[in-house]
Amino acid sequence: MKFLTLHEIVKRARQNLDRNHWDYLIGGADSESALKRNRFGLDSWVYRPRVLNDVSDVRFATRLLDIPLRVPVVLAPIGSLQVFEAGGGVTAARAAAEFGVLQILSSVCTPDFETVAAEVPGPRVYQLYLMGDETWMDEVIERTVAAGYSALCLTADTQTYSRRERDILKRFVPPSGSRAGGTDFGFQATLTWDTVAHIKEKFDIPLIIKGVNAAEDAARCVELGVDVVYVSNHGGRQLDHTRACIDAMPEVVAAVDGRVPVLVDGGFTRGADVVKALCLGATAVGLGRFEGLAMAAGGAPALVRALEILEHEIRITMALLGVSTLDELHPGLLERAAPVTLPHVLSAFPLLEEDY
Repeated sequence: MKFLTLHEIVKRARQNLDRNHWDYLIGGADSESALKRNRFGLDSWVYRPRVLNDVSDVRFATRLLDIPLRVPVVLAPIGSLQVFEAGGGVTAARAAAEFGVLQILSSVCTPDFETVAAEVPGPRVYQLYLMGDETWMDEVIERTVAAGYSALCLTADTQTYSRRERDILKRFVPPSGSRAGGTDFGFQATLTWDTVAHIKEKFDIPLIIKGVNAAEDAARCVELGVDVVYVSNHGGRQLDHTRACIDAMPEVVAAVDGRVPVLVDGGFTRGADVVKALCLGATAVGLGRFEGLAMAAGGAPALVRALEILEHEIRITMALLGVSTLDELHPGLLERAAPVTLPHVLSAFPLLEEDY
């Protein structure tokens, strides 16, 4: 069956995954408030469409770090893709290359980053968790550069591994992340602004800082020469009770003031979601669970198909909003309003329980 909607892809993913891996994909930290708030925030921004504009030729291709993107989207680093589809990072890399978006490969995916680069040549970003001291980090970054990666991403919001009670209640050891799962995150707690300065001084590779949520940190990133500021709360999987990532966008974009690109993730699953972030100043939007769901539904072909459907949704949204280019998107096309649905991780797919 050819997927015609994102609903069908999500439904197939749920059918294909066992309960442990499904909960690992859709779950969040503690009360899952941050996870729900991401969706609540997206639903709280509504459109103010303009009419009688020529939208017969809608264009939305863009560039990030001088890398062309068919749509303003990147595949966010999502850990352990291999549990959703056996090919893991290589499968996602092939889908990204075929469709034309940028992959950010998590360092807790398999196969390793050098194998992915050899198997699927082309631009991509390596997201590094610190699992050793500065000497260890420098060696890995040197190998990242040698492998031809276009940029390095440091995730700044995993100082320690969170409590994910969907896993704990089932006594499930997650495939990555915790000490119990075999990954030592202790070195993540040693990350500081000095680490950022060290990387920028020693290595000639663009640096992305992921996990920014406040204007003060965004401004500090720019001052230290960070090349991309990435707004994220780890999909609601780390610190609970954070605000929605889209709600952090206005102050972060103001602090960055156009000096570097801004990425954002956190609950984005539909084309209309992506366009909202672009209106608020994002250069591109990271898709994490979207990527995992599509991989689980059918590997690379399903991920390519999901991106095609998302592209169609972006085109329709922009046309009905009355804009034909990314330059025409601006905050004035949005306003705040009360959501009409109760938020949860999959509330963008209200027909999941319907019998179609």
